[in-house]
Amino acid sequence: MTERHLTRDEAWALLESRGALLRGHFQYASGRHGELYIEKFRILQWPDVTEPLCRQIAERFRGLPTVVAGPTTGGVILAYETARQLGLRAIIAERKDDHGEEREFRRGFELGPGDRALVVDDVLTTGGSIREVLKAVTARGAEVAGVGVLVDRTGGTVDFGVPFFACLDVPAASWEASACPLCRDGVPLVVT
Repeated sequence: MTERHLTRDEAWALLESRGALLRGHFQYASGRHGELYIEKFRILQWPDVTEPLCRQIAERFRGLPTVVAGPTTGGVILAYETARQLGLRAIIAERKDDHGEEREFRRGFELGPGDRALVVDDVLTTGGSIREVLKAVTARGAEVAGVGVLVDRTGGTVDFGVPFFACLDVPAASWEASACPLCRDGVPLVVT
């Protein structure tokens, strides 16, 4: 990879060539259903793909954050690589309990007033994980410098109230389970 940014077509081709774009009938972590699934770990297993995508996020926010934060699990790799490129440290927000919707910084990660956190994540579908990390950041008295993701599936409809950047915009329809046309048509469901 060169030091230039990937074009949208190049990023899309990388996702396809590495088997990260799956088609079928999927139930996402949000509970919604859709016909396109982006398997983030088929991206994150390849440093030659992850590095240039994180570089794009890092360049967009250079000079703004003092720390990079991500949610477990995909955000661990992204926070690390983005922080590496910015010369900053990376911290991880973990779930408070197995079934909760709250995250916290544990394992001695320090964050507080004076810190400006760049929150990174892999695939944005509803924004739930990112909102949980944003809440954990502000609960420690830190500011949010922005949000960066590899893939935005929302078509730009989610607003976090801070600067936002997505390496790739892949708008894809999704439905509540009760309104899913794939369920109605009897297409087998894969729970992700």
